[in-house]
Amino acid sequence: MQEYALITGASKGIGRSFARQLAAKKYNLLLVARAEQELQRLAEELHNAHGVDVRYLTIDLSQSGSAATVTNWCAEQTSSLSILINNAGYGVWGLFQDLALKDQLSMLQVNINAVVELTHLLLPQLQQQKQAYILNIASTAAYQAVPTLALYAASKTFVLSFSRALAYELKDSPVSVTCLSPGPTATNFASRAGMDALAELAEKFNMQPDDVARTGLNAMFKRKTEIVPGVLNKLSAFGARHLPKKLIEAISAGLYKH
Repeated sequence: MQEYALITGASKGIGRSFARQLAAKKYNLLLVARAEQELQRLAEELHNAHGVDVRYLTIDLSQSGSAATVTNWCAEQTSSLSILINNAGYGVWGLFQDLALKDQLSMLQVNINAVVELTHLLLPQLQQQKQAYILNIASTAAYQAVPTLALYAASKTFVLSFSRALAYELKDSPVSVTCLSPGPTATNFASRAGMDALAELAEKFNMQPDDVARTGLNAMFKRKTEIVPGVLNKLSAFGARHLPKKLIEAISAGLYKH
């Protein structure tokens, strides 16, 4: 029986790299994102290159009920779902009081609610497999408060804490849980967050999506609970844990000054 992997936010960046690398390992794919044309092109590319079954669903995970729609769609496609990658997420940049509440709540719906809902709804199917994996994508922002990215950083702290707790709860089950916390990556994150002014700075520290995805998948298949890719990112996460919080917040505020 051929195994399937579900990847949210699959049309760009790290999500697309996850899809390509899993297709190369002969996993069939269920791809979810908002960009239909990009999903279609990716599905055709991966089927032609690797001969795997690739199906896609165009949906906006910020919309209420979207996780249930994805779950029902998955059940219609296969009973052999063995990997769930909660990759969809984005940030909005600016002072909390100045940003539209609607925009911030939409971000939290994708970054937190969709992760929780999809994980809860799909766990029963994952637990039916001999071995299954959940890979949640957080961020190095999960390790500290970040002024001007206040709710984004908080949402990724939630993902990290949730992932570690769930990993412990499921430690004696067939399902392992891994949390991947990338730092700056060459994706469209800064553009979508409205951080174009910081693009030049980010380019100096960016990792490539393929490298981040490879690190995440390796950790997932080894059943590791938590992974931070890249030496600089590891140092950043270590510093955030051990240096005074006010110092870290002041540094972050300077880097992401609005």
